[in-house]
Amino acid sequence: MTLIAFLLGAVIVTAATFAFLNGFRDASAAVALSVRTRALTPSIAVLLASLFNCLGAVASVALTAAFADKIFMVPTGRIGLILLLAALISSCLWGIYLWWRGFPSSSTHALISSLGGASLGSAVIGYAPVDGINATMFTLVLLPLLISPLVAFVLGFAAVYPSSWAARNTAPNRVNRRARQLQSVAGAAVAFGHGLQDGQRTTAVVLFALVAAGSIGAGEIPVWVVVFTAALLALGTLFGGWRISYTLGHRLVRVDPMRGSVAQMLGAGLLFVGAIGLHMPLSTTHTVTAAIVGAGANQRFSATNGRVLLKIALAWIATPVVCVMLGALFFLALSPLA
Repeated sequence: MTLIAFLLGAVIVTAATFAFLNGFRDASAAVALSVRTRALTPSIAVLLASLFNCLGAVASVALTAAFADKIFMVPTGRIGLILLLAALISSCLWGIYLWWRGFPSSSTHALISSLGGASLGSAVIGYAPVDGINATMFTLVLLPLLISPLVAFVLGFAAVYPSSWAARNTAPNRVNRRARQLQSVAGAAVAFGHGLQDGQRTTAVVLFALVAAGSIGAGEIPVWVVVFTAALLALGTLFGGWRISYTLGHRLVRVDPMRGSVAQMLGAGLLFVGAIGLHMPLSTTHTVTAAIVGAGANQRFSATNGRVLLKIALAWIATPVVCVMLGALFFLALSPLA
């Protein structure tokens, strides 16, 4: 086995781990509120999320080319494969740590930031960096980190008003029953939006690796890559990631079924707009979490745990910084293979 083949195999195995962890950790966005408000049982919520995550990932193949045009170019050969491997290892480790702490965070931001760090490490020791990664870090990590949670929070807060007005003459138990029914649809929509958004990331990484290894030409998308991504995202979702689900559904904010359905439908809508309308990768975690907090803030009583919210916000801010350092560190550790 040549070194190129070994590195390609290592990238594909690590990409499988990344996709599994992505589904495992981000399942909380689709299932946390549905389970918290008893709209769905945990088993049904996870099965529903897994199915629609898989379908969204399959559908994302049509958007992968548009997404790739907006990001970066990885060098060919061993350097490109080592860059991808370092980035995947870094983002996986950071994701596991935050899952252990119970904090929702962006897999996309972790991956791109780790690749930026690996590119920095490559440039420092005289190898080719990732072309366009600095612009990508600004447009797909830093700007969304500042803008998308704020937009989701404001819209989540505002969307409660028309929903409350529409339910003003309806008995509370009837409102809750209808809202729980809507949450089943909302949870599926969030899961589909997550697959649509995050399915592109793993698919793009595997394609970059195959191109760097010379296994395929630029622009080709083998069917097995799409199936690979969809299957791993769905499998990860089946395991639930309940630590983060508990944080979103119990520790962070207390919302009723109506506000829960509003937050999830809004979050799903923003994911669809980002993926289909703007060709922009939005973090499912940031979007849905901010929408939940916004909807929860529009109540007569305090529903948000400020201390937990602060810890989550700090984890979001720390993600680019930590992952850049980890990416550089792992590239330097793997650089003898170049």
